[in-house]
Amino acid sequence: MANGALQDHVVVITGGGSGLGAAFARRLAADGAMIIVNDLDPDAAALVADEVGGHAAPFDVTDSAAFDTAIDHVVHHHGRLDALVNNAGIAPPFDPDRFERTVANEMLRMEGRLDEMQPLGVLTSMTDGEWRRMLAVHLDGTFFGTRAALRHMQPARRGVIVNIASVLGLHPSSGAPHYSTAKAAIIALTKAAAEEVAPFGIRINAVCPGWVDTPLLSSYDDLAKGLITSRIPMGRMATAEELAELVRFLAGPESSYSTGDVYPASGGYA
Repeated sequence: MANGALQDHVVVITGGGSGLGAAFARRLAADGAMIIVNDLDPDAAALVADEVGGHAAPFDVTDSAAFDTAIDHVVHHHGRLDALVNNAGIAPPFDPDRFERTVANEMLRMEGRLDEMQPLGVLTSMTDGEWRRMLAVHLDGTFFGTRAALRHMQPARRGVIVNIASVLGLHPSSGAPHYSTAKAAIIALTKAAAEEVAPFGIRINAVCPGWVDTPLLSSYDDLAKGLITSRIPMGRMATAEELAELVRFLAGPESSYSTGDVYPASGGYA
């Protein structure tokens, strides 16, 4: 429910052109925040920015100079930076053949037939480029954003950063070792940075979503989504709007005693 608690706050959201980021933008704007929508896709960023009455800032979060320039521009133009939501991310592509082998292996494991299980080859077939790209978008992007924001927040002695990690950063998946590693590293970065800047009125927290029904899962077929859902005790994936409520809490004054904290939102998934 909108309450105006973020009136006049300036908030930058990365990856805000769709999915979770767009939901975050709508929710924070509803409480009065001026939203700067970043996305790699200029049209997507502009569309959401227009919808929430904010501004678009298209750039690649893996480009540290571009991130610095964008944050500097926001502060120069608006005179302040109240919050940054490091949300930009990519998902491992869905591999139907590997998925079928995963299901078959699980059946064999349940029957105690481990000698018949087939290697999935997730790590052995992963290229250097796939590994680096995943860490660059998630971990480097979060680091670049946090560093750029703190350069302005520390002199002002105020500010909030919300990093979007994942439940797979808490419970890593053998099917996505690069994604799990990147998200676990974001959690570590969140805690380390939060400890450093807590005395200066700056709070940094992490959200660890479970499975969320967003366009990132568009390559997953119905069977894969069904099996994922079967492992969620609540029996469904989250909506982006549900996660937006948690981000809104962490971005606002209601979470004034939270820093260096990690908030899973998984529907019980483990």
